[in-house]
Amino acid sequence: MQKLEEEVIKYMQDKLIITEVITPDLYENYASQTAIFPKEKALEYLALGLTSEAGEVAGKVKKLIRDGADVEGLEIKKLAIASEIGDVLWYCAMMAKEVGVPLNTIMQENLRKLLSRKERGTLSGSGDER
Repeated sequence: MQKLEEEVIKYMQDKLIITEVITPDLYENYASQTAIFPKEKALEYLALGLTSEAGEVAGKVKKLIRDGADVEGLEIKKLAIASEIGDVLWYCAMMAKEVGVPLNTIMQENLRKLLSRKERGTLSGSGDER
């Protein structure tokens, strides 16, 4: 396991009570306990939050390109990016719950789709129906 992954796991274990491996279903369950948003506008709220957090990931990467970093600084910036990815994951999990499809199912279906494209040689290109 890479040093960064070990540091992230240690940080998460120190800050959270969760010490077991987190499955998609377990993550969804824990994450939903922190969901505070207007339920009548759930899809809109979650979609906006997802794009906002994805933008924060992109912003941190953009600043890394612009400013660069030494080895130690790079590790700190990677941890900051990882934290934003966690926020993206939260919104993905809540959207999955909102549309009634478990995150685990979405993950499996996405891999099935991508592996099918790989087998057919259509990973590159554009369009949903490749």
